[in-house]
Amino acid sequence: MEKYQEIERSLITKYRKEIWRPLITAVVQYKLIQEGDAVAVCISGGKDSMLMAKCMQELERHGPCRFRTEFIVMDPGYNAANRQLILENAELLHIPVRLFETPIFDIVNRVNESPCYLCARMRRGYLYKHAQSLGCNKIALGHHFDDVIETTLLSMMYAGEIRGMMPKLHSTSYPGMELIRPMYCVREHDIIRFARRHGLSFLQCACRLTENNNAEDASGGSKRQEVKRLLAQLRKEDPLIDRNIFQSVQNVNLEKVIAWRDPSGSHHFLDDYDEYTVI
Repeated sequence: MEKYQEIERSLITKYRKEIWRPLITAVVQYKLIQEGDAVAVCISGGKDSMLMAKCMQELERHGPCRFRTEFIVMDPGYNAANRQLILENAELLHIPVRLFETPIFDIVNRVNESPCYLCARMRRGYLYKHAQSLGCNKIALGHHFDDVIETTLLSMMYAGEIRGMMPKLHSTSYPGMELIRPMYCVREHDIIRFARRHGLSFLQCACRLTENNNAEDASGGSKRQEVKRLLAQLRKEDPLIDRNIFQSVQNVNLEKVIAWRDPSGSHHFLDDYDEYTVI
């Protein structure tokens, strides 16, 4: 058995509970893929997007819904070693990638304020545009369960709002395009265990501004890393903390919220406070 075949088999056997089943749960529960879809699976070279690509490949082959995949790798200006590692991993996993180049790193390198924000926006735009050129109506990103709960905490602690990471979104700039997150219910530690079990080595970060691309467990100094450390500490006290944060944005009690906003505008509990009688 070739290594890629061993990896494919383990996804639906040994790691069925930890990876395959949560992925299927997200796809079904949030209706991420429909009959006839064409999905551009976006591969950054990290463990999450690479595993997502392999899962989507298996889902296309054996899932109940007929859809088409395109595995795309956007090169924003990787150094030669990082680019080569992505291509080697794709070959090892038998993922037929399409690589296209962009000048993102060169542009962002000339920006002094919020380079990460600009980079993220530009990446998304290039991915949508290239996916459309391939006839796709969706792009799939590799964000996982831990990204979801970390984003919720980041929004509360540093942005002053309660805002979650959605499992799918319609694009406002590219009509007819949709972003989906098939790994939405997959835990990061299970992804790491899977990669280590098969001796796989992926990029951690290929940003030319930091060149921090080899440390799988890099601590870093970002706000997200601070939240990761906070969650690690909280898990020692309560092993259900992750699940509770995840459920909190699916169980919002508007009667106990001071203010909120939706597409119709902003709302405040005082707007209709006198219409209610409390017994």
